[in-house]
Order: sequence, then C-alpha cells, then structure tokens
Amino acid sequence: MKGRMSQFAALSYLLLLGGLALVGPYGALAWAESSALLEKRQAHIAELELQRADLSNNVDLLDPENADRDLAAELIRENLNVAHPDDYVMELKPRH
Repeated sequence: MKGRMSQFAALSYLLLLGGLALVGPYGALAWAESSALLEKRQAHIAELELQRADLSNNVDLLDPENADRDLAAELIRENLNVAHPDDYVMELKPRH
C-alpha cells in the first residue's frame, strides 16, 4: 500500500509539472504570448527611435550658434501664428 501511495504521489507530481510546463506562467502557451508581445514592443521601440532621430536632427538644426533659417522661420510661423509680408494667406472653408 505504501509503494502504491508513493507511485501515486510521484505520478501526481509529474502531471503537475507537465501541466505547469504547458499552461504555467513560463509554459509553452505563455511563451507564444510573450514572443508576440516582444515583437510588438520592438516595433514600438523602432518607432520611438525614428522619432528620437528626428528630434535630434531638429535640435542640431536649431543650434543657437548656427541655426537653420528655414526651420527657424517655419517654427516661428507655426508657433507664433505670424506671417512674412510676402506670404499669401488662404482661408479654407470646412467641408460639411
């Protein structure tokens, strides 16, 4: 009887380990979900790196010692809502 009990306990333990290997927090099913999440986050990181490169380029172009005149004029017009005397302003009616 004692031998059967120890065999049953060992079998139960192995079945538990097998179940955890399949559906546990680090099991096969969780691994597939984790790899999909990893791909999604890597794509987001790549997008953020592009934005960072663009911002870094703008910082370099707006260096106070040697600012790019076109970018500075564009930002002034956009942020301060001003226009050069030679500019044409076109008002567009919204579509309904």
